[in-house]
Amino acid sequence: MKGLNEYQKINNESSVLGADDHQLITLLFDKVLESITVAKANIGSERYDVKSKAINKAIEVIGGLREFLDLEKGGEIALRFEQLYEWSERTLFAATRDNDVIKLDQVDEVIRNLREGWVGIRDQVITEENKKEVQSAP
Repeated sequence: MKGLNEYQKINNESSVLGADDHQLITLLFDKVLESITVAKANIGSERYDVKSKAINKAIEVIGGLREFLDLEKGGEIALRFEQLYEWSERTLFAATRDNDVIKLDQVDEVIRNLREGWVGIRDQVITEENKKEVQSAP
């Protein structure tokens, strides 16, 4: 349910009424990256309360992304995403504890790579969805 809540927050915050599921997941990745950027900026300016809120938001959104994983259908790929999300959450907790920009950079890089891969498969996903719609048409 948390995943759905994050999904809806992004939809509401972005006013993306016509966005498909694939685009909304991309927006979740974007929200994590934005939160990490805010956290890094606020470590530098010693605004630790804002940093903590931003990192907590990133962790919350990653938790939302984890909720969307279907480990049964997704197999090995979904398991790898689960492991990367779990690592990202642990690393973000450590970053907030230690005010560690390097840890934030590491999570940023992982999430950016996942986002790039996700965006890269968009055409394939849309093509498969269109095929399913045509096959199920009366």
